[in-house]
Amino acid sequence: MGTQLSNKVGQGATYPKPRHSPRIRLQVPVFLRGTDSSGVDFIELTKTFNISATGASIAASHLLRLDQIVQLTIPAPSPVTPSLVPSETPPIAARVLRQDLVGDTRLFGLEFLRPLD
Repeated sequence: MGTQLSNKVGQGATYPKPRHSPRIRLQVPVFLRGTDSSGVDFIELTKTFNISATGASIAASHLLRLDQIVQLTIPAPSPVTPSLVPSETPPIAARVLRQDLVGDTRLFGLEFLRPLD
């Protein structure tokens, strides 16, 4: 027999928020810019663990706050013709939705303020 989950409010059951778009397991280097929990501006080279059109999961050594807005940029390799390729992508603004600690690594779930095209 299968188990049915109740959708009633107040029963203590929590359901994950449905994803707006599927996530792809993809490690991409990114520069993370923001203000840490002490109010100090920082820039950190880190990576994504997965990404979608509407968000990403990243590792970060800085402590971020829930609902904080951060900026992500993807560094570009040195082009043969520097005038054709920018040195990094335009910043992607994202809101911190959650934080998890996996071993010594802080993982943050981010939601992009504007979906990627």
